[in-house]
Amino acid sequence: MHPFSPSRALTRVRRSSLRPAPAPPPPGTAFLAQGEPDFPTPQPITEALHQALRDGHTHYGDINGDPELRTLIAESATQLASEPYAEREVLVSHGGSAAITATMLAVLDPGDRVVIPEPAYSLYPDAVRLAGGEPVLVPLTDDHHLDLDALSAVLPGARMIVLCNPSNPTGSVLPPRQLHALGELLAGTDTLVLVDEAYSELVYDGVEFVSCLAVESLRERLIYCNTLSKTYAMTGWRLGYALAPADITAAIRHVHRTFNFSVNSAVQRAALTALRLGPALAAPMLRAYQERRDHVTERLAAMDVLYAEEPEGAFYSFARYDVALPSADLVQLLLQDGVAVRAGREFGPSGEGHLRISFAADFDTLDEGITRLSHSLNRLRTEHGPADQARQERRSRRPRSPAQGQGWWCARTRG
Repeated sequence: MHPFSPSRALTRVRRSSLRPAPAPPPPGTAFLAQGEPDFPTPQPITEALHQALRDGHTHYGDINGDPELRTLIAESATQLASEPYAEREVLVSHGGSAAITATMLAVLDPGDRVVIPEPAYSLYPDAVRLAGGEPVLVPLTDDHHLDLDALSAVLPGARMIVLCNPSNPTGSVLPPRQLHALGELLAGTDTLVLVDEAYSELVYDGVEFVSCLAVESLRERLIYCNTLSKTYAMTGWRLGYALAPADITAAIRHVHRTFNFSVNSAVQRAALTALRLGPALAAPMLRAYQERRDHVTERLAAMDVLYAEEPEGAFYSFARYDVALPSADLVQLLLQDGVAVRAGREFGPSGEGHLRISFAADFDTLDEGITRLSHSLNRLRTEHGPADQARQERRSRRPRSPAQGQGWWCARTRG
């Protein structure tokens, strides 16, 4: 028997993926790397789960998702869109990640181009490659919003564009005018829009957030994915959903049932309680995140080795650092100094030179982690030099095509 070789699909993902393998940090580490709320799941949700188990929800459920839960999700979407959505347009999935991956496998053919504004959640290009598609990574603007001119150059002929709003990793919220402009840009095309709104309830004071469900020009092409993980501190419960026009949902459903079958029955009954109580359960956590966001912003503003835009949503600060080291190497050195963060390069070429700092950790861990970051980065800058000179050298070596103008990123990231 010949030595085992994994499938070509897995080989494609392994060859290009920058997602780190999960591993527990050393004891005593200030862990600011994970998008994991430190709060317990609110008690009414856990009590609803216990009741569901007592009521006998311990067998296979509907492979499309609990009908009552799908109806509730469709009703919520209808309120946002001011246009009716039906439960048959909803698929309940094993977390938001399963909804996203099943979508890619359901709608992409080998060679299909998928436009991903980046920095972006690293699952997206991996899922595209798993399906045989070709990620086309397009940098965001300096303030982490859409570069519509750059997008207009690559969207013709693309099968899909993927948005995360609010953003993981940058914490930015897309202005409503940009969402409407994107809809106008796509008018008359067959390009689909997959939007991941996992952090839609985590938006901070003074920031206007509009769901893509409410953008009429996107609706006919919209695949909407969400999860209960972040809003309700239910990461371990693994419950998400996809919502799309009925024919697209049917295709996503077929893929999802092939590799997952039905979602945990009792968890879905508990999810009804989460969505019905909604804001009352989420509000205390949102207030805490805002306090942490403000604290991180203040701490970073006092440092000359890190700089970040103030996050508008989610619970991440995407900070540019002033040390002449690649982000992956820097993260390993920081871990040795007792603080865990994520390398910016994981989230796309534009993320290089940045660190993603999660403020989903408790306040004491967050404060100690920022202190360790400051000490370590200042020491490493002394040892390795500041980043500015190295960054200028990298910029001068970037390949550019006169025919593409600002489209160098397309040639650089394809293949």
